[in-house]
Amino acid sequence: MIDYATLYAKQVTDGEIIACKKVRQACERHLNDLQRSKSDEFPYEYTPQKTEKVIKFLEMLPDVSTGKPTKLALFQKFIVGSLYGWRDKETGYRRFTKAYISMARKGGKSILVAGIALYELLFGEAPKFDRQIYATANSREQAGTVFEKMIKAQLNKIREQSPAIRKITKVKNNEILHTSSNSLIKALSRDTKNHDSLNVLIGILDEYHTASNTQMMEVLESSQGQQDQGLIIIISTAGFQLNGPMYSIEYPYVTDILSGRKENDNYFAIVYEMDDEEEVSDESLWIKSNPLLGVDSISKKFYKYLRRKLKEAQDKNDINPTLVKNFNIWKSASSESLINGEDWKRCAVEEPPDIRGKEVYVGIDMSRVDDLTAVSWIYPLNDKEERYFIDSHSFVGTKYGLDNKIQRDKIDYRKLAEEGFCTITDKKSGTINQKQIIEYIQNHVNENDLIVKAILFDPHNIQLLLNELEDFTQIEVGQKATQLSRPTKNFQYLVYDKKMLHANNPLLTIAVNNALTVHINDLIRIDKDKNREKIDPIAAAITAHYEAMHHYTDNVDQDYYANYNFSL
Repeated sequence: MIDYATLYAKQVTDGEIIACKKVRQACERHLNDLQRSKSDEFPYEYTPQKTEKVIKFLEMLPDVSTGKPTKLALFQKFIVGSLYGWRDKETGYRRFTKAYISMARKGGKSILVAGIALYELLFGEAPKFDRQIYATANSREQAGTVFEKMIKAQLNKIREQSPAIRKITKVKNNEILHTSSNSLIKALSRDTKNHDSLNVLIGILDEYHTASNTQMMEVLESSQGQQDQGLIIIISTAGFQLNGPMYSIEYPYVTDILSGRKENDNYFAIVYEMDDEEEVSDESLWIKSNPLLGVDSISKKFYKYLRRKLKEAQDKNDINPTLVKNFNIWKSASSESLINGEDWKRCAVEEPPDIRGKEVYVGIDMSRVDDLTAVSWIYPLNDKEERYFIDSHSFVGTKYGLDNKIQRDKIDYRKLAEEGFCTITDKKSGTINQKQIIEYIQNHVNENDLIVKAILFDPHNIQLLLNELEDFTQIEVGQKATQLSRPTKNFQYLVYDKKMLHANNPLLTIAVNNALTVHINDLIRIDKDKNREKIDPIAAAITAHYEAMHHYTDNVDQDYYANYNFSL
């Protein structure tokens, strides 16, 4: 018997297979856990014998186009081997209860989705009866596509070839039944009514990058309380929803697991992606996001397909969709985005710097009295690299009820308030209480002995604040491009050069991901007119940067960033 998972892990870590950082980390994790499993303290063991039957079944599945069996690539066997080979020493049940599997489009995800679902329906060990498997997606149409074009199509091909399988299964419009065990596979979306009776064994979240909230994830996970080896599988390419739960919640978490910063022995993760956007220019590195390029029988055709897609995107000057779908790089939905999401991520620090006694530039963006107001802080770090640290705090209006606002904005303000990132108005009317803003600014300055260089403000609806903060230097910043273009471009430059550090403030990151720019001749500014998303924290930050950008004037080539277009 060949231990495919360990073979793949060794070939990746030895450099025989070109792989991105996260794939190398996943393979190192597997090899390290093999050593850990020798200790009585580690509760899991690796039994590759458990994967043989699963791999054989998957390789029997006919291609829905040709009808011929499809051999699994070695990387696919690594994934299957990891999910089915790692077991609890005491119970023998599967170790992993959650999996995050991401790669570029046409990367071999379909055989895994259909194969795992069908294997569990036909041969699942526990529970013996009532194995509920759900192919889920963000919409009913998308969930139906997964069910119809992947799982149902595969089973119909098997039923054509096997009277035995045809005898024990029933295929209906919206579900597949295994009659002897009363088990089923069914499409499920957030539009589906009555989730209360679910008892999910396997929940597959396909193309999770399109999800705007965690509702479906919560439905699946909350239904698995009685399952001994329930499994949630996220299987998706990258996408454009930088504020969606896949990119903002799951992707950072699996990054921490793979890097060792966080430990979760029940979460399997593997991400096939380009380590840097510049690598797209090197064909030899495309295998990082497209692991099927390592399969000799299809690599020539696949390379030709990718070359055609990339050239067409470059010719049309619309490369972002190709980078996302064909190279698994997360990008904003618009080429007019203020900041590239990956550039912003690279500026993140795990621990914020000590701000006590620091100089600070304070920006204020007053919204409508019933919406969101932001105060952003830019602290020059006065180090050799001439870097800044940025943070923000928001004030939330609740005119039509906090729960309605949370649902409408898809932001859990209640949780963020508990974590200290925002303040919810205490007014019964639900309007913003400017006294809360004043108290927050004053307390933050006094508690940290801050040296306020200036308070910079959009003149809209701010007079009360100015009267109460008159001890500080105050600078009005008009919101026209003539005033905002230079600080906006310089802010982009500092992010691009990793000199604008942040500590993953969620509301600030949401604002950065939402912010679009408008171009007026050679000038730019954040587009407040068209953007209906929450951008107040970054708007306040750009206002503060009107003065903060001059802090290192003697050491920065102002002409460089003033004239260069850094819109990403």
